[in-house]
Amino acid sequence: MDRGTATSPARAGAGSDAPASDPAASASAGPGLRHSAALVRGPAEVVDVAAAFLDEGMRAGDLPVLAAPPEAADAVRRALGVRAGAVEVDGRVCLLGARAPDAVGVLRTALDRALSSGSGRLRVLAVTTFGPDPRRWREIRRYEAASNALVGALPVTALCVYDRSHVPDDALDTARATHPELLMGGLRVSNSEYVLPDPCLRELAAVREPLETGTPVVAVDDVPTLPRLRRALRDVLAAVVPDPDQRADLHLAASEVAANAFRHGRQPVSARVWADERSVVCTVTDSGRGHDDPFAGFVPAHGDDLAAGGMGLWLARKLWDSVDLLPGPVGGLTVRLATTLHAPSSCRGAA
Repeated sequence: MDRGTATSPARAGAGSDAPASDPAASASAGPGLRHSAALVRGPAEVVDVAAAFLDEGMRAGDLPVLAAPPEAADAVRRALGVRAGAVEVDGRVCLLGARAPDAVGVLRTALDRALSSGSGRLRVLAVTTFGPDPRRWREIRRYEAASNALVGALPVTALCVYDRSHVPDDALDTARATHPELLMGGLRVSNSEYVLPDPCLRELAAVREPLETGTPVVAVDDVPTLPRLRRALRDVLAAVVPDPDQRADLHLAASEVAANAFRHGRQPVSARVWADERSVVCTVTDSGRGHDDPFAGFVPAHGDDLAAGGMGLWLARKLWDSVDLLPGPVGGLTVRLATTLHAPSSCRGAA
């Protein structure tokens, strides 16, 4: 399978709960990423923490980016007053209306601007929103964890704000598992519960989708050719995905994953699809030498030159809600794709 290229390796875990101003106490100290979380209570505290963090960065010459739902973003800007004009607002950074590859792309573009002005650092304030879908909770955790490796060597100071009054209790574990530092009482302290990106991503991939416990709507084994597998995927998605635009996107990405199985793996190649009225799950399995890079697909495998190929898993992460890579015990790879279904375009907004 093709693979995304991480810009830095996973960093060492955090140590004790000593203040992060002690260089020996924090794994995130230094010129690279400083990734912290603040667990707050209520919208007023969200605004206070966010405004103070952004103001600190602007005084240091950082390029400030605010990623938050519109209501929270407006409240933070009001708190900043005249200084709000220097703050860029882009909710995609915290996965609002975007998936992880889009968010990583936004960060890279903003960092290019930050490097040419001021301190040379990018400062990101993200107000994390989870919603009711557990699959989204898992993807936020995946994105937060992957960011520690993908952005680890770059000059970025990021604070993710989790509002305890709106975030599910289970989802608060994401803050503790994916941030080397916590903001507590105005001080950044090392987080002893931090989990390195690689094991965190592997743990997420090992969680089965609930639909997989049932009978697949389609199961094909030892598919002889790529065109036949693409046709089988097209037919089943046509039957289970009501929105034609989403159907086309899902088939495009699934076809790229199937192409990877034939191009980079080894036959036999098989596929399974499960579906209900809310979700669809698709797995494609090859029997090759395997592929063991949990960071694959967050960026194009060959960089910004998309003509060079290597876009299969990147495209899958852009078009499906969830992508898991599951190496087999003795070789081979299963790519699991899962997404929540949209209502048909003609029905959206109907009473």
